[in-house]
Amino acid sequence: MSDDCIFCSIVAGDIPGRVVHETETTLAFLDVNPLARGHTLVIPKAHHARLDDLPADVASDLFAAVHELTPRVEAAVDADATTVGINDGEAAGQEVPHVHVHLVPRFDGDGGGPIHAVAGDRPDLSDAEFDDIEAAIAES
Repeated sequence: MSDDCIFCSIVAGDIPGRVVHETETTLAFLDVNPLARGHTLVIPKAHHARLDDLPADVASDLFAAVHELTPRVEAAVDADATTVGINDGEAAGQEVPHVHVHLVPRFDGDGGGPIHAVAGDRPDLSDAEFDDIEAAIAES
């Protein structure tokens, strides 16, 4: 737990949360600043700032909860689909430095865009640049 983390405070019960799901290692609650009806956050109970900080078993538990909750959230608000997102790091828009997965219910005609609308200008990569990036990721 982190003393200055709002999500850790929710896990500890120091701050109320509208909890919709809980396991031994995960907690899910409604976002208080929702992008849509039913916007839910799924977090590990233990404090981990970034995805690469998560132990493999906790990551597995987290995504099992996401998998279970996505259709439940959709059904609860009669959504047509869900955007699942993670902002991993401050440069990616992460505002709370505790890993969290957004489940944002989507509705036909809601005006929201695809995940590609999140970033700014798209890079114009050459085949050589694609090759270099592919190799760097595969070899790391």
